[in-house]
Amino acid sequence: MPYVAVKGGEQAIQNAEALLQSRRRGDPAIPELTLDQIEQQLSLAVERVMCEGSLYDRELAALAIKQSWGDLVEAIFLLRAYRTTLPRFYYSQTLDTSKMQIQRRISAIFKDVPGGQRLGTTFDYIHRLLDFKLIAEGEVPTAPEAEAITESVPRVIDTLDREGLMQAEEEFLTSQSPVPSPQS
Repeated sequence: MPYVAVKGGEQAIQNAEALLQSRRRGDPAIPELTLDQIEQQLSLAVERVMCEGSLYDRELAALAIKQSWGDLVEAIFLLRAYRTTLPRFYYSQTLDTSKMQIQRRISAIFKDVPGGQRLGTTFDYIHRLLDFKLIAEGEVPTAPEAEAITESVPRVIDTLDREGLMQAEEEFLTSQSPVPSPQS
């Protein structure tokens, strides 16, 4: 299908934006979603937008979700675009991941991974069926109490390395020699 130029110019663009804003808002009789509601009740979406947008700011991620009408791909694009306007104050340092407090840890390699496995919050093992109990308002589900993991959890790669199962790689600096082609 060939591209046809849109007629109407600046006024058409302004009208399209106004239409988007009114449709995004929905029925004015229903209370508008607040950023706190999005941040707290759609926390997985907020975390995904922050991660893919490379900007850790829960409020801005919630704003991007609200502005994008719930379209996470668009929200990520908005957050990335905003990030490009910010000055760079700091550079990230390498973290020792064995000292991180974990919420989820699954290993497909080992059944008995050092430090143990932890399912955490996941959709992986539930039935993919609609839960109609969520329609009832006011229900506050409670999670079972779990023992917190406070000690450091060893990395699986370190265990493999100690057992001599890892092969050392040569350091390759692209600044000193060209990248081999093709890269696929």
